[in-house]
Amino acid sequence: MEHLHQAVVGLVDHYGYVGVFIAMALGNIGAPIGTELIMPLTGGLVGTGHLSNLAVAIAVAVAAELTGQSAAYAIGRFGGVPIFERWGKYVHFGHEQLQRIHGFFERWGTFAIFVCRFLPVVRGVCGYAAGIAEMNLAHFYLWTFLGSLIFCSGLVVLGYQLGDHLNAILPLIRRGGVLLLAVAILGAAAAALYARRRRGAT
Repeated sequence: MEHLHQAVVGLVDHYGYVGVFIAMALGNIGAPIGTELIMPLTGGLVGTGHLSNLAVAIAVAVAAELTGQSAAYAIGRFGGVPIFERWGKYVHFGHEQLQRIHGFFERWGTFAIFVCRFLPVVRGVCGYAAGIAEMNLAHFYLWTFLGSLIFCSGLVVLGYQLGDHLNAILPLIRRGGVLLLAVAILGAAAAALYARRRRGAT
């Protein structure tokens, strides 16, 4: 696994935005790349001048996530459960994982996709389950986009700010997705409460 991470870092370092796109797209069809590590590394490369622009880096990453999740959704929708019974082991997504995510969808509805964008491993395979469940495409893309935007932006900016100290804290960054989720949910809750109070005042 360590060799794979090193290869991906080399891909991003040598091929720039193209490398970022390939790595993030592969991570979103279940490849064990560790997108939560690639994003801060990308931000670090922007900070050191290897990549030119923070906003472009984030945009490329989000586009790659949407591309990968679109492919996963299509495979799930048109391949169905049998394809994962046979091939799911190659992306660490078998019957047991499918049942867990399906139960998560039943409890939380389409909002589950937003939550999944912040969970390591799950974020790379939730598109398959959404396709199998034939989730509404508009809802799927809405929550995927919003979750990916927060996830990618937060971790890229984190890497950019940390700069030379990035390597020292990479072992902790896997927890960053959960932290970003907590911040996002708290922000959404605060916005909803504020809007409700304004309606009550009027």
